[in-house]
Amino acid sequence: MARVLIIGCGCRGQALARDLRGAGHAVRGTTRDPARTAAIEAAGAEPYVGDPDRIGTLMEALGGVTILCWLMGTAEAAPELHDGRLRMLWEKLVDTPVRGVVYEGAGPLDAAVYARGREVAAAAHATWRIPLRVLEDDPADHAAWRRGAGLAVSSLLGA
Repeated sequence: MARVLIIGCGCRGQALARDLRGAGHAVRGTTRDPARTAAIEAAGAEPYVGDPDRIGTLMEALGGVTILCWLMGTAEAAPELHDGRLRMLWEKLVDTPVRGVVYEGAGPLDAAVYARGREVAAAAHATWRIPLRVLEDDPADHAAWRRGAGLAVSSLLGA
């Protein structure tokens, strides 16, 4: 089985963590707030405190990770998380064991934000050949989103 890193392991990320743990995967989930680590641990994931606005704080979380899920579709500071921060993350993934990325490309923000994120992710995928799946399911439809996220991870793992 694989180790999956969920960057942005809030409510939806924790639901995905439970599903992935149920499928036998090891899961690590990030939060900016140390007070939220207990909820991540209760979902069956190893908690990690790191800030997606400061990509360097996430680098140690990548140890042993096969699949990275960038779940920033509903993050408040999201425009930069779908552009410069996302590009910086991809640049650093080249020297890690990560062999697949799930990019959350839907949510309540302006459609142009997600379009830019898809462009950044697609360009990085084309440059470094790290497989990519774009999660287009609406995060407001929790059941569809959860199903889509699980399928995205599974498809990257070849299951």
